[in-house]
Amino acid sequence: MHDTTGLLIELGAIILALGLLGRLAGKFGFSPIPLYLLAGLAFGHGGILPLQASEEFVATGAEIGVILLLLLLGLEYSASELVTNLKTQYPSGAVDFVLNATPGAVMALLLGWGPVAAVALAGVTWISSSGVIAKVLGDLRRLGNRETPVVLSVLVLEDLSMALYLPVLTALLAGVSLAGGAVTLLIALGTVGAVLYVALRHGRLVSRAVSSDNAEMLLLVVFGLALLVSGVAQHLQVSAAVGAFLVGIALSGEVAEGAGSLLTPLRDLFAAVFFVFFGLHTDPADIPPVLAPALALAAVTALTKVATGYWAARRAGISVNGRWRAGGTLVARGEFSIVIAGLAVGVEPGIGPLATAYVLVLLVLGPLAARWTEPLARRLTTRSRKGDWSDTTVPAELGEVVRANG
Repeated sequence: MHDTTGLLIELGAIILALGLLGRLAGKFGFSPIPLYLLAGLAFGHGGILPLQASEEFVATGAEIGVILLLLLLGLEYSASELVTNLKTQYPSGAVDFVLNATPGAVMALLLGWGPVAAVALAGVTWISSSGVIAKVLGDLRRLGNRETPVVLSVLVLEDLSMALYLPVLTALLAGVSLAGGAVTLLIALGTVGAVLYVALRHGRLVSRAVSSDNAEMLLLVVFGLALLVSGVAQHLQVSAAVGAFLVGIALSGEVAEGAGSLLTPLRDLFAAVFFVFFGLHTDPADIPPVLAPALALAAVTALTKVATGYWAARRAGISVNGRWRAGGTLVARGEFSIVIAGLAVGVEPGIGPLATAYVLVLLVLGPLAARWTEPLARRLTTRSRKGDWSDTTVPAELGEVVRANG
């Protein structure tokens, strides 16, 4: 009874604090994600008042948050739209890999960590956070923007690439034979292919099977299906996020609309828990020793992600403003980076604190970059054309631009 009471008190305090922080962020017109992270740091390991009873619940809630974020994102798009974007954007995936994996690999080699750690840190810097970006796109009301399908295509290419990357990295870390690694890789590829086939060929049947006039039944079936597919995908060495996204893609029409409205409050709750989770499992004392390399890596890879998004959006014929928005949106790193670092800690202990500091920096910077990259680029471009760089009132004017654009 005492354990249950402590759990209820901690959960109530966490959720209430998240609500108050969300209201504070909304009052000042910015994303609440950085505040959620700081709250996690304050009440996590080594923080002001560590929470113990709710740790397991928060960990599970964080996983559910990622699944719901990607499920709701998938519900916004059809299977045919996904395939068309993937076919047209695969060169962007290659550019994304080269620009963003290289800095991580180079940093690991400069620190003397060796080739296996270099492969791991390359993955940490390569993969954007689908969960954070999904939340930011919703917060900024950009789901209907022309550049958003381009952003999603890059994210999906990254997530699908994890089906190749994670088995390879796991084999390298464990010293597994080439044959053993190949089997794991084939299983992962087969799983992704099977789910994609069902989404493309039998999406209508899936929608019909889960359709219900009863809101409660629809909620339970769609939510349960997403969790089940995500769990199976993760068991088969494929990202749970990919599984949830493909479930959303497979559903269409009235089912997708109804499920989206029912699941949105759940998504908002568990997404907030997901962001707190990062902070709860980070000891603030581990950050200062690795802050310098983490900041350097964050600065470089923030710019390379902006370049990736800009290039991908230009290929798709998006306007200049949309290109900058796409680039800024891709900056955040998150769940995959932490997973990769966790796998590699056994080979190089230093990669854990470095990756944590790196991810925290870009989790804070990511929502800000998504909002400010386009108005900042527009302002600087305008100043460049006028040849006038002496005005010091840029921040106030940028605020006006942002408010004018919602």
